[in-house]
Amino acid sequence: MPKSQLVELYARSLGVIEEARVHFGERFNVITGETGAGKTLLLGALELSLGADGGSSRYALTNESRATALFDDAGQERVFARESGASGRLRSTLDGAPTSVDLLREASQKLIVIHGQHDSLALRNRAEIVRIIDRAGGVDTTELDGIRHSLREAYEERRAGGGDSATRERELEFLRFQASEIDNAQIVDADELHRSLDELQGLTELIDAQAGIAMVAEGLDGDGDDAVLSRFAALVQALPHSPALEGVRESLRSCLNSTRDAVSDLRSLANPDAIDGERFDALQDRIALLQSLVRKYGPTLADVIAHGEASQKAAEQLATAMSRLSGLDAEIADLEARERSAAQEVRKAREFAAVGLTNAVRAQLPRVALPNATLRFVVDGLDGSDAQILFTPNPGQAEGPLQALASGGELSRVLLALSLVADDDHLVAVFDEVDAGIGGQVAQQIGACLAELGQRQQVIAVTHLASVAAKAQHHFVIQKSVDGGITRTTVTEVTGPFRVREIARMLAGDAITEEAVALAQRLLASNN
Repeated sequence: MPKSQLVELYARSLGVIEEARVHFGERFNVITGETGAGKTLLLGALELSLGADGGSSRYALTNESRATALFDDAGQERVFARESGASGRLRSTLDGAPTSVDLLREASQKLIVIHGQHDSLALRNRAEIVRIIDRAGGVDTTELDGIRHSLREAYEERRAGGGDSATRERELEFLRFQASEIDNAQIVDADELHRSLDELQGLTELIDAQAGIAMVAEGLDGDGDDAVLSRFAALVQALPHSPALEGVRESLRSCLNSTRDAVSDLRSLANPDAIDGERFDALQDRIALLQSLVRKYGPTLADVIAHGEASQKAAEQLATAMSRLSGLDAEIADLEARERSAAQEVRKAREFAAVGLTNAVRAQLPRVALPNATLRFVVDGLDGSDAQILFTPNPGQAEGPLQALASGGELSRVLLALSLVADDDHLVAVFDEVDAGIGGQVAQQIGACLAELGQRQQVIAVTHLASVAAKAQHHFVIQKSVDGGITRTTVTEVTGPFRVREIARMLAGDAITEEAVALAQRLLASNN
């Protein structure tokens, strides 16, 4: 895989860094400087440009802060940038185009790995540890990945088709029941319920009025002497017989006869036999059925009709697809069996690779100042994807997760040992004070390891040890000064006598002696 290289890092308004631009070289680069000058802050600017959390106080952001990292990715220029505005909110860009911080992080992980004192981008999740194991052992998961891809597609097809066979049978039965229930109701049209309710209301009102009708008919033309029409007839009869009254008499007799006809009609309505009881009962049953369907499938009878048609269509479609889906169940069962078998094979391969990687990294631990420490890669789960690194710094001490038990310096050195054996030489490797807490011959070993790693990939390290800095091909010094009450930090690449003087300062402190300069010259000469 083509190698990536961090070409330039730019930082502005980050803590004591007013403005800094660093052009890194190939192979091994070191950053040195007095304590508090801003060495780690410079790496913080790098992390920030790659998508790290800007809320950390480590970055000391202002509304003018900016961090930019320029990479050479196999001849292609990639630019990662974060910049804060007046609101304090950070804006992210990738290759000059606005992007999300998540995409910024994802893209950067293909170019660089940063090993900090308390964290590592390489070990933030177990999936990354599995990737390291797979690369170290050449574990091929192509077959397992293909089976799982086919399984996901089959699961999705089955889900879209109604689920497993038992679920589909239940769904088909339910659809058919709904369609049959609505079809059996033989709904005439969408207005049938309204018409039936109107007819039932008319019959109900007629039944309720029968007693009143009988009372009125009896009062008008009953058998009693006090009946209205009987008295009316008697009064008409009592009219004197005079030619002048004959017209009036005939009018009154006509009214009497008309009223008696109306009373006769009333009596027929008051007769229970005049009402169709079967029709009344049938209407009640019909309305109850239609209202039940509306409650289940409504809110209107038109919706009930539409639901019945849709259920019938869905049932036909599901029944048509049942033959394919029943075959799909068998296909899924076969894929699941193949997945279990392939996963077990992958786990065996990962277990073997984990043992080999464990032994390879353990062999490097003495070289990185961890002679008494031990670690091992362990895998678990059906396919071995539940992976972790167990670590113990001292004999007799119980082992535990690496990032929980290792100190900042120990973590950095374990990651250096891992880098020496892992196949990640296409990435830029950054180490933050990997030599913390060591010195003497051990520091020489750390420097040699970093230089060795630099033969394979670009390495950038923050160090405070002269024996480590002397092995680098490129040396950058961070210096802090106070001018007019304002603290400023500059970053400069040093060569020749300036580099000798920096190495001497690292050996002897601010009081640089001739002996320190001579020793610095010997260190540099021995590494060139």
